[in-house]
Amino acid sequence: MKRYSILILLLVAFNGIAQEKNNNIQSQLDKIVEDKMVMGVAAAYAVDGEIIEQATAGYTDKDTGKLLDSNTKMRMGSIAKTMTALAVMQLVEREKIDLDAPIQTYLPDYPKHKKTQITIRHLLSHTSGISGYKDGRESNTTTEYPTLYDALSLFKDRDLLFEPGTQYSYTTYGYTVLGAILEKVTEQTFEAYMHQNIFVKAGMTHTGVEKFGEVLENESKLYTRNNGKGKAKPAKENNLSNRIPAGGFYTTIGDMLKFGDAVINHTLVKKETLKEMRQHHSLEKENNAYGFGWFLYNPKPYEGAIIGHSGAQTGCTSFLFIVPEKKAVSIILSNTSRAQSSVNPIANDLLRLSLSKTTINE
Repeated sequence: MKRYSILILLLVAFNGIAQEKNNNIQSQLDKIVEDKMVMGVAAAYAVDGEIIEQATAGYTDKDTGKLLDSNTKMRMGSIAKTMTALAVMQLVEREKIDLDAPIQTYLPDYPKHKKTQITIRHLLSHTSGISGYKDGRESNTTTEYPTLYDALSLFKDRDLLFEPGTQYSYTTYGYTVLGAILEKVTEQTFEAYMHQNIFVKAGMTHTGVEKFGEVLENESKLYTRNNGKGKAKPAKENNLSNRIPAGGFYTTIGDMLKFGDAVINHTLVKKETLKEMRQHHSLEKENNAYGFGWFLYNPKPYEGAIIGHSGAQTGCTSFLFIVPEKKAVSIILSNTSRAQSSVNPIANDLLRLSLSKTTINE
């Protein structure tokens, strides 16, 4: 997934927003659908568990005219990494996983590096040296990998980009390794563990692992734009079994607000654990630094005040922002890929509006 820089000014300590530009989220969503930048989109923000604004626009299936609504299931893309990181940190809390143990501790036959061995810390922070997709065909594959362990065969024997722990390079496959480790440690499938320990705990009743070829109730079709240009059009379905922990979940707008609340209220991990996840672990990366499963959307010395993640894959453009100290959550999900130029500004407006509401409430 390409990285799109979003530099957020310091918002946690400010005394309100002087001007609330484009306050009507519904009109913004209607506009990008009307301009055919996306086929369908949903957006919402909440403060202290209360939904302040929620809106949807466009279609879940253009051919049949079915409209997208708040119950529509869509791909979340790489927002899944935040959930996988939380699951791993639950096991760290229970002393089932050691952040600084070589991954061979859990996967004995995983290839060793000549010098430094990859650790859980490296995988969580994208400093492992594991590369990303080799090409577009690999990203858009229809190949089915029966297990996460099977998926490791796709990349585990490739050369690392650098010695582990020396650089930052965003990689989906590093989180596939984390999923395989989680399965080994818990003796459960990744799907079963996530359902019991993340989705159920957060009250997410419409979120789960996508399975290639399986049609879900209220599931959106997939759409895309050619190289981020032109009008939204149908996309070919791809198989996510090589990246489930990194981007293989479907969800709804309401479930994502519940997830944000669960993070804020320390339902999933302890306060001290979340604090560690919000630290800058991505070495030299300055703009939008990376913690454990979270992008940090504030400049120094307030990195981690605003956390979140973007998602960009076939049939998905998404953004999640969480401001724990303000108990603010904002989310936007679209069923159209390569739509960042249209979705990014709305995501930032959602964040600003959520923080404006926290100031008013105080």
